[in-house]
Amino acid sequence: MAVHEDGRASEKRLDEDGNDMPIFNAENFQSNIKSIYYSRTFLSIIGGVVAGIWGFTGLMGFIFYFLIMTTASLGFAAKAKFSIHKYFDSWNRIVLDGFLGGLMSFVLFWTFAYDIVHIF
Repeated sequence: MAVHEDGRASEKRLDEDGNDMPIFNAENFQSNIKSIYYSRTFLSIIGGVVAGIWGFTGLMGFIFYFLIMTTASLGFAAKAKFSIHKYFDSWNRIVLDGFLGGLMSFVLFWTFAYDIVHIF
C-alpha cells in the first residue's frame, strides 16, 4: 500500500465484483487521529485561558467550550475538503475524538486563569 504525502488514509480498489472498496493506510490514519487529538487539546487549553481571562462563569464557560469544539470540527472538515472518508473512517472521528479529554483541560485552565486574573 502506498503512503500518501497529503495524509489521506484511504484509497479505492476494486473487489472481485468490480465494486469500489476503501482501503486504509494505518500509519496515515493514526497520524490523522493524533492531529485531531492534539489540536483539540491545544484549543481546549487556549480556550480555557481565554474563558478565564474574559471572566466566564458557570454555563457560559461550557457554552464557550462547545462553540470552540464546534468551530474546530468544522475547521477539520473544511481542511479535509469535506471528504471525510478519505482521511478518517467516520464522521465521529472529527466530531467526537478528544472531546472529553479536551473538556478536562479546558476546565483546568479556565479555573486557573480565572483565579489568577479575577481573584488574585
